[in-house]
Amino acid sequence: MRNYWHKSKPALGSVAVPPNSPRAVYCDNKGLKSIPKIPPHTWYLYLQNNLIEVLSADALRNATQLRWLNLNRNKVTSEGVEEGVLSTQPNLAHLYMDDNLLSSVPSALPASLESLRLSRNRISKIPPGVFIGLDKLNLLDLQANKLMDDAVTEVSLKGLNNLVQINLAKNQLSSMPIGLPPSTTQLFLDGNNIEKIPAGYFKGLPKVAFLRLNYNKLGSSGVPRDVFNVSSILDLQLSHNQLTEVPLIPAGLEHLHLDHNNIKSVSGANICPVAVETLEDSNESVPRLRYLRLDGNDIKPPIPRDVILCFRLLTSIVI
Repeated sequence: MRNYWHKSKPALGSVAVPPNSPRAVYCDNKGLKSIPKIPPHTWYLYLQNNLIEVLSADALRNATQLRWLNLNRNKVTSEGVEEGVLSTQPNLAHLYMDDNLLSSVPSALPASLESLRLSRNRISKIPPGVFIGLDKLNLLDLQANKLMDDAVTEVSLKGLNNLVQINLAKNQLSSMPIGLPPSTTQLFLDGNNIEKIPAGYFKGLPKVAFLRLNYNKLGSSGVPRDVFNVSSILDLQLSHNQLTEVPLIPAGLEHLHLDHNNIKSVSGANICPVAVETLEDSNESVPRLRYLRLDGNDIKPPIPRDVILCFRLLTSIVI
């Protein structure tokens, strides 16, 4: 176990640290099966790449100043997360537990938490109310777990009032998740089994800017034509689905990925968010699309002239 102090800049913060007060403890890649006693005044605790099965309250009892806890790539189970071990950490902002054996989102979590990374576990359950009181949490990563539709609900997500990014990619969802907070800006749903998007779905997500739905089962019949016509969306990824038509493109969209679908043609008259003839010479009213991927479809070049006239800010088209 190595202690490090930083005379002027700690590894992950901006607070000057006195030479006699170590802040970072490195116990990674040690073959540890349990957490050693962690000294007081530790801010950054690195325990990744070990064989730890239990997140012990006793080991962290004196480490009440923890800001950053990395337990990636261990063998921690939900039963191994001892009661109160996390809720008694009043300063913990970042918790990394990727690549463990968790079957449920841990509880109770500290109100100080800002990011929670739980990807590549076995999580199939989000306990109701587990996020209540976590007003600082802005990032939630649940990628590559076993979550189904009945686990991701308004009840289970309650409390995520300031969430910015949620990653639910590579789970077992067959429909769009309900109950996402209006603050959501980045929504990642790649690699699920989603077949349709309800009309008006994004009206409840007025800030969503980055939306990934690659590798799902979306067909054009399940995607209302104007469902993505939301002014906040900047980056829309729909690669590797079953679309036969290009959805209506919002005027503010900058990046659109439609590669590897079943689209046979593209027409400016159908996809341009404004009438081409109304566009002025200035770029102020021109749709903002700059990048368009259409490869892996049945579209034959060249791209129709009215598409180019509409999206005159395009710098790259892949076909």
